[in-house]
Amino acid sequence: MSDTHAESVAFVRTEPVPSAPPPFQATGPVKWIRENLFANVPNTILTLVALYAIYVVLSAILPWIVNGIWNTDSLAECREILQGATGACFSVLTERWHQLLFGFTYPSELYWRPTLAFVLLFFAAAPVLFFDLPRKLLIFTALYPFIAYYLIWGGTIWVPIFALLGFAGGYLTYARFVTQSFAKGFFGGIAAAFLIWTLAGYITPLLAAENPAMAAVPSRDMGGFMLNMMLGVICVSLSLPIGIALALGRQSSMPLIKLVCVVFIEFVRGVPLITLLFVASVVLAYFFPPEASIDLILRVIIMITMFSSAYIAEVIRGGLAALPKGQYEAADSLGLDYPQAMRLIILPQALKISIPGIVNVAVGLFKDTTLVSVISMFDLVGMIRGPILASTEWNGVYWELFMFAALLFFVVCYGISQYSQWLERRLATDHR
Repeated sequence: MSDTHAESVAFVRTEPVPSAPPPFQATGPVKWIRENLFANVPNTILTLVALYAIYVVLSAILPWIVNGIWNTDSLAECREILQGATGACFSVLTERWHQLLFGFTYPSELYWRPTLAFVLLFFAAAPVLFFDLPRKLLIFTALYPFIAYYLIWGGTIWVPIFALLGFAGGYLTYARFVTQSFAKGFFGGIAAAFLIWTLAGYITPLLAAENPAMAAVPSRDMGGFMLNMMLGVICVSLSLPIGIALALGRQSSMPLIKLVCVVFIEFVRGVPLITLLFVASVVLAYFFPPEASIDLILRVIIMITMFSSAYIAEVIRGGLAALPKGQYEAADSLGLDYPQAMRLIILPQALKISIPGIVNVAVGLFKDTTLVSVISMFDLVGMIRGPILASTEWNGVYWELFMFAALLFFVVCYGISQYSQWLERRLATDHR
């Protein structure tokens, strides 16, 4: 009877059963490969075709890179060492790296100056790009353009000092009168800045020393990738605020301002950049006083900035148009005037929407800086096509040089793209 009773009592487990590991095919790399590469027959076929294409490309490129020569003085010596074998002649990079980065005539003993300016660029851009950093760092960001100018161009220190004083005077005047009227503060600030700069034109020659601490380097001596970086950073930095102003002007209720902005945007967007560069090289000098000697780099910066500003203006206008009308009505209900509504409510949302388009314009602009080679400016591409390939030692080296140029541009453009994606995720307010 005891046996029968024991069989009728159910067993109750006193502790949970330990979890079994998932099947090997349902986790880790195997799961990813199965779901993404071999999910069905068409995907399997495409994967095999892609793997074969990658194999063909790598089998041709890797031996060329691995067998590369780095320590010769000419292409002829490279070919003599290779003796018909597959291999690149990277010696052109090790011998001419300074020309590729700094140009043909920039003094070699002064390479530390643009290098230092490039390093300081990251510290100056960090408070703007990463807004979690202390806002006090923006002081260095505001001073950086003048420091970079003094490092790269050199000469008398009074030029960047008076330029800084002009901006400071303009800002103080704007802050003083903007409480009365935005127009009074805006135009008063511009007038104060131009007054200081005009006086500086007469005072600077009197204060300039004959032997300045920083040796002056003329713009014609600048080239290489340094020139591309200068044009890209300066033009993108200037075109963003100008593009915002043009976008707001195009939506203005004032007919004259709207007409000027519309004509400017449509005209610039309808003209190729290379045409504007020829205008900067040949025609733009005629618009300045006869005694004025306007630097070619300055003229190119003006034209590239105008070109990119028009495109950024259209991108931002799309962001403004994407905002619902209720945002504008909300600003009116809070009693905000037009500048306050744009600064606090409208523009932050419009700029967030416009991030992909702005980054697209910035990346395209940076790559388009290579077009300055057509007006005899020796940027990175101009150095390759000009002094380097024209030399008897390296005449015939193409792939190595242009792959190096492509690598430099890829690193910069990929970094900009990754930052924009991080910024979009950081500013995302929707929950999906």
